[in-house]
Amino acid sequence: MYVVSEEVVRKIVDEKMAYDAIEQAFIAAYLDKGKVFPVVHAKGCDGINSFSMKSGNLSDHQLSGLKVGSYWPQNHALHGVPNHGTTTLLLDENTGFPYAILNAGYLNGLRTAAANAVATNNLARKDARVLGVIGAGHQAIFEIKAVCKIRDINRIMIHSRNAETVEHAIEELAKDGVSAEHSDAQTVCREADILITVTGARGALFETDWIKKGTHISAMGADQPGKQELPVGLLEHSNLYADYPPQSIINGEFEAIYNKNNAVLITAIGAVIMGDNPGRIDEEQITVFDSSGIALQDLSVAKSVLDQAIDQGLVNEIEF
Repeated sequence: MYVVSEEVVRKIVDEKMAYDAIEQAFIAAYLDKGKVFPVVHAKGCDGINSFSMKSGNLSDHQLSGLKVGSYWPQNHALHGVPNHGTTTLLLDENTGFPYAILNAGYLNGLRTAAANAVATNNLARKDARVLGVIGAGHQAIFEIKAVCKIRDINRIMIHSRNAETVEHAIEELAKDGVSAEHSDAQTVCREADILITVTGARGALFETDWIKKGTHISAMGADQPGKQELPVGLLEHSNLYADYPPQSIINGEFEAIYNKNNAVLITAIGAVIMGDNPGRIDEEQITVFDSSGIALQDLSVAKSVLDQAIDQGLVNEIEF
């Protein structure tokens, strides 16, 4: 069995590799060249800690596997390690035994942000230049960098209820030559051409009328039942897209609007990538992409990294 450490992952993967892998995952999901199985949400023994499992397969690659994402909120304070942990396990399609295991903490950040980049590249106006972000945690930094790689952004505004996290994000971005500013939520929403929400919210973060015509929104935070970042009233007057529509109404941003109107139209982003759906058709449309995260993303990007790690002789191989 191959073991790939986070150190190795960091040496290999970049935004382009993640973008290409995620784009292929979305195409596979849309063309039914892979299966997405129901997400499992679970708790640690003390009830405070939590973890989830996302599993699936990619038929073209004859690859099956799963990702485990954990959240132990006291990790950093008690043990000096990240609160979030991510592990991807790939199975040998011939035997079902583990084929590879990857420390996917850093990889998960890139993979999630790449989903945003793919959707934004396909749905945002071509002249979109102002990026607004609500949420300033670890993942927000990945999101901003990914969008800046695929679009010519000339202004970045960030808002969070915690001003310290905004200042930290601004400092981290500056290390990579990315300039951002701290702003209030209403200004961020009203001025953004592209708006990213990346929080753990369970209710709307802003008012419907704060969003101008022509805005593209990537809702990245809702990945469990009950999570919500956007007002339902906004969704009722927007064009809706998702990584995987059946999951978006259970574990994603579109759960609330689906509960109100189960005939709501949600388009797979893969259909836009393939040209089977036009995506944005005018400059006044409001487009919304929901990223609840699917296992095909994890399998696709993990395979890309693993193949490179093997080619470069960077993996550890152990008996299992």
